[in-house]
Amino acid sequence: MTPAQIPAEERLTNLVVALMATEIGLTKQQILDNVSGYRQRVEAGAKPDSLEKMFERDKDELRALGMPVETIGDPADPQDMREARYRIPQADYDLPSDIEFTDAELAVLRLAGSVWSSESVSADAQAGVRKIRALGIDGDEPIIGFAPRIAVQDAAFPALQEGIERNRVVVFDYLKPGEDAPTRRRIRPLVQVEYESRWHLYGFDVDADGERTFLLSRIVSDVKVTGQGFDPVARDGAAERALAGLAEVAASQQALLEITPGTEAALRLGRRGVPAVQGIRVPYVDRHIFADELATYGPEVRVVEPADLRDSVIQRLHAIVDAHAAEATAGEGSAE
Repeated sequence: MTPAQIPAEERLTNLVVALMATEIGLTKQQILDNVSGYRQRVEAGAKPDSLEKMFERDKDELRALGMPVETIGDPADPQDMREARYRIPQADYDLPSDIEFTDAELAVLRLAGSVWSSESVSADAQAGVRKIRALGIDGDEPIIGFAPRIAVQDAAFPALQEGIERNRVVVFDYLKPGEDAPTRRRIRPLVQVEYESRWHLYGFDVDADGERTFLLSRIVSDVKVTGQGFDPVARDGAAERALAGLAEVAASQQALLEITPGTEAALRLGRRGVPAVQGIRVPYVDRHIFADELATYGPEVRVVEPADLRDSVIQRLHAIVDAHAAEATAGEGSAE
């Protein structure tokens, strides 16, 4: 990505992350040399005056947005700002003690905070923080403490995110349900979205010549980030298109479920469903994935319809019983 292609909002975000990463603050030169959005312009030979003006504009914009950007002068000569340091004090983000949240509000806040992890911070932002810490500036406070945290268990996520950030075609093997062998896919990755507690890649399938959605858990090979690039403009609005497509699929197929009250299944599925005469109706995107989930609840859930989903759940429950029986038989044999 060239300096001109780094959006201003990304540069501002990286600046906020950097200013919150250290208690003693950063000098203007340290910011220009290490924060993504400025660093690339320095490397491209931009004039110092233009970079300093950009930083001053960004600093003013952050303050206008309510960010408490603090300027720390030389203690011996407070009027000498040549080596001034800048920071965003963490304490200024503490909530007033008299603010209270309802149980529902706290649940939403906890859910929002649990969705993210270090994978949410761009590679440029992480690299900038590493460079700042390499200067000997205190950085014990984990940078992820000020960024959304994403808990990602799918091994493909980091490589796909790299492809997205670098605007590079990725290649991987994808195994769809019912297929005996995976298919090699060449994708222009546009965005990764979480839906129904699972991560999906939305991108342009080069061979199929169209945008497609892929479940990360069905990627059965390492993801290769190729040298073939694509226009980053294609990413505009990709998240909205991806989520709208998934929501449309979910709305087109719903399961009628009978659930035992007071159980984990009632708690989890009740949030996603709407009451019906015989139970609740829960929309779902993928029959196989949803059947996997329903089977984990055991007797807490009974699928009334559709029939293919009910059959899929029953197959999984039989497989669990068979696996336990085989394990028990093997244990008896070894005991002899």
